[in-house]
Amino acid sequence: MNKVLNTLLNIWRIPDLRKRLLFTAGILVVFRLAAHIPVPGVDLRALRELFAKSQLLGLLDIFSGGTLANFSIMALGLNPYINASIILQLLTMVVPQLEVLSKEGEYGQQKINQYTRLITVPLAAFQAFGMYALLKNQQIIATFSPLNLLGLIITMTAGTIFLMWLGELITENGIGNGISMIIFAGIVGRLPVSLGQTAAILEPENLFNLLSFIAMSILVIAAVVYVNEASRRVKIQYARRIMGRRVYGGQSTYLPLRINQAGVIPIIFAVSLILLPSMLGNFLGGVGNPVVSQVAKIMANVFRPAGFTYNVIYFLLVVGFTYFYTAIIFNPEKIAEELKKYGGFIPGIRPGKSTADYLNRILTKITLIGAIFLGLIAILPSLIQGMTGIATMTIGGTGILIVVSVVLETVRQLEAMMVMRSYDGFLR
Repeated sequence: MNKVLNTLLNIWRIPDLRKRLLFTAGILVVFRLAAHIPVPGVDLRALRELFAKSQLLGLLDIFSGGTLANFSIMALGLNPYINASIILQLLTMVVPQLEVLSKEGEYGQQKINQYTRLITVPLAAFQAFGMYALLKNQQIIATFSPLNLLGLIITMTAGTIFLMWLGELITENGIGNGISMIIFAGIVGRLPVSLGQTAAILEPENLFNLLSFIAMSILVIAAVVYVNEASRRVKIQYARRIMGRRVYGGQSTYLPLRINQAGVIPIIFAVSLILLPSMLGNFLGGVGNPVVSQVAKIMANVFRPAGFTYNVIYFLLVVGFTYFYTAIIFNPEKIAEELKKYGGFIPGIRPGKSTADYLNRILTKITLIGAIFLGLIAILPSLIQGMTGIATMTIGGTGILIVVSVVLETVRQLEAMMVMRSYDGFLR
């Protein structure tokens, strides 16, 4: 305990680190305040009752950072930005110009980020109109005139852009990844609401189910920490060079290949896609055409969050996005070339292409473990709901994974800053 307190005091004594922490805290305070500025014309009491009954809307609220339940000016959250990121990353693999741009270092990344922001604007406007239509069909929101509807769409789009800007400010001047920190703050802010809803409906005979839920939550947290920190260490040997009377190189080290290279990104991407059929079904369910309305109702029923089809497709999407994102952030060919350039090699493996193939085989195997784990975490809320009957704790495994991952990543960044300044850090 004394060691932890000393570490926290050392962090506070570093002016740059103290400034970053205070800046991050200030941005999160601004976010939480803005999350309670509602859009006019919405029955908030009826809206909260609808969210308490709908697991779909509960999941949307989690990834909006907790702003959707209040239908605030930032009700869309970061969903349009996440969808724009998915579109850009998919286009990078099929459009040669974007692929070349992605390899141009910091300049290329800045251009891709700019394109992502531009795509976010029309996506946010479309989702704002879709959310309006969905809530109007549920008689939660009044029918707006065209001018008022335009004002609503512009306001909600501007809220998403503002929230995206806050996230980028945290990334540049604060601690951790800004987008992840915003989602983290929304989940933590939403937790007391979920606990309150659970306590309100809890009956004495459900006490055992609640205790089981708490026990499973602790096990999930332990499993998330273990998998996030687990890695396969590949031994790297460096060739010895003799120059005069001195011997250079010859030492050995390890290349850590993490089981979960992609972090929480695959789940965030998968959620953004898997919720689309349900949203479209609810949106089109109130149209006048009976054929379209019937198809929409079938779509909404098949892809309901507690349904079998929804969970199977959700699981497969998470597994697919895990492999996809891992392939983007880890390049075995580049690692093999760097090793060859500096005289490093894997014992028993020829440098160059053979090394790249060896690393790719290992990465494929360990990524399968991480992908299956992320898939199980993603569908955990439905499994827990079926076992305990508690439907109000929609945060589930996805929220736990995001919270734990963001905390671990933030601790790593603080650790790196502490080591740079010759202080003892959190991790040993």
